[in-house]
Amino acid sequence: MSWPILHFVTPPIPYFIDSGKHTYFKGERHVSRFSINVFDIIIVTKGTLFIGENDKEWGLSEGEAIILRPDGFHYGTAPCPEETDITWIHFQTFGAWDEMNTMNECLDNQIALFEKHKQAAYLNHCEVSSIFIPKVMKLSDKSMDDLTAFYALDHDPRSLRNWKKQTAFQMFMQHLNQEAERSTDSTALRLAEKVELFIRHNYNQKITNALLQRVFNYHPNYLAKCMLKVYGVTPIDYLQQYRIEQAKKLLLQTDWSVARIAEEVGFNNPPYFSSVFTNKQGLSPSSYRNKSMILDDSARGLKP
Repeated sequence: MSWPILHFVTPPIPYFIDSGKHTYFKGERHVSRFSINVFDIIIVTKGTLFIGENDKEWGLSEGEAIILRPDGFHYGTAPCPEETDITWIHFQTFGAWDEMNTMNECLDNQIALFEKHKQAAYLNHCEVSSIFIPKVMKLSDKSMDDLTAFYALDHDPRSLRNWKKQTAFQMFMQHLNQEAERSTDSTALRLAEKVELFIRHNYNQKITNALLQRVFNYHPNYLAKCMLKVYGVTPIDYLQQYRIEQAKKLLLQTDWSVARIAEEVGFNNPPYFSSVFTNKQGLSPSSYRNKSMILDDSARGLKP
């Protein structure tokens, strides 16, 4: 059975808040709550838990988990038929997120979610990526081991415990994400990731579809199909976007000329770079730099 997918944009990575354990005795049920303002992972470690969120209901058995939304209505749908133990973890994210029915819907919505994220992020020019976590899942042995290691940290001093739990929680989430990705079209996903990494490492060089075909031994049309599915753009579009993002950083962090920045990020023709930049950002490179400097001065209480 296919369950919804929670799609998080990072950075920042979803962060740990609190955790605990609870035992339901036979005949007890999950408490009703509305908009608890944090994500709640519930893992059943013994017995069976019947739980609902808004208009959906689930029965969770040992080793199964669910992620409840921070803005939903949660409630027990039936009493536990036996003594039932759960582990819960509260977490939250500053970034954009959404819940979709399938991975394909997540990928179709990815670019829009990226843009929503960048509008709210402190550094709106940062490079972002996705985390995909199934809403309901059967935890693997590896994820259960992560959970055991996570709770073993309760024996550490508080000064160390919170630091270590944050790291352990993120490792737990990373493995959940990897397991979700393995359930998708892994060939397309892995190939798109390789193309994306190649572009990031070589963006200031001349990259063409013909070069990508030689490097990866796939037809450009298939490479484009994979990139569109995973990143929502073709390889050449991704290259252009990445170059512009690097140019924005150089405009803010250096006093280099626009021509030098154009060359540094792979544009051999400065007027073409300015044209592409203006089309993407709605401002020329010089205007983007000047506007950012004025905003920075204003934030520090200085007159433009």
